[in-house]
Amino acid sequence: MRLTALLPALWFALPAQSEPVLIGSHVWVLDDPRFGGFSAIEVSDDGDSFLALSDRAVFVSGQFARSGDQIAGITAGPIVTMSGPGGRALTRAESDSEGLATGADGTIYVSYEWTHGIRNFAAIDTPGSDLMTTPAFDGMQTNASLEALAIDSDGTLYTIPERSGGATQPFPVFRLRNGIWDQPFSIPRRGAFLVAGADIGPDGRLYVLERDFLGIGFRSRVRRFDLTGGSEEVLLETRLRQHDNLEGISIWQDDQGVRMTLISDDNYRAFQRTEIVEYRLTD
Repeated sequence: MRLTALLPALWFALPAQSEPVLIGSHVWVLDDPRFGGFSAIEVSDDGDSFLALSDRAVFVSGQFARSGDQIAGITAGPIVTMSGPGGRALTRAESDSEGLATGADGTIYVSYEWTHGIRNFAAIDTPGSDLMTTPAFDGMQTNASLEALAIDSDGTLYTIPERSGGATQPFPVFRLRNGIWDQPFSIPRRGAFLVAGADIGPDGRLYVLERDFLGIGFRSRVRRFDLTGGSEEVLLETRLRQHDNLEGISIWQDDQGVRMTLISDDNYRAFQRTEIVEYRLTD
């Protein structure tokens, strides 16, 4: 069945792109039992600072120390556990945080894949809002819903579930604009890859990080679309075990061009690692 599902992808020719250049990979370690499980990252416009999100409702902010283009070290902390409205503790079902986006005003948005919806936070140490949701999420699979979250320049949010509901069924892209939910477009599902993260770059296009688990490790893919779901391009497809379980993506620009910063989820397992990987786009 898996080979059958792959056939449409094999026969579909996507535009050829220049291969992104790997800048470097940095293994991040922090002595705290809550450290790990990272599902998303947001990098500042200048590339110096970041906010990371774990899948256990934890925020970590930090600063990169760079040697030339490469990350040489990270200063981070403290680790902050998010809270719900009124400062109450989130339940276990509410704590499966997956997608992260930061608005121009500094508002932080988080999507969840067990309790289907989005919360916003004025800062990492302030209570979250009520869950912003829609009946369109009601039929979504628990532990496989709102995996990816991105925000555009006017504050419109886009979120994508991890699974589409079928091997040949496209991934729906949901939009929250001015308090109103809709589903403006879908993106095609190509092969066995599932959605892991998303960001909207300085070029105004949607970058979608995907992953595929092959039993002994992961491979990753990044596709890019315009905000109608068109102009599909494959920017990156890694070989098996080239990186760990990449789940978060942030797109930013320096004076040499556009960069992708990606972070892995170590699943809190000793044989995996928290890896921050950076690529430079060359197209």
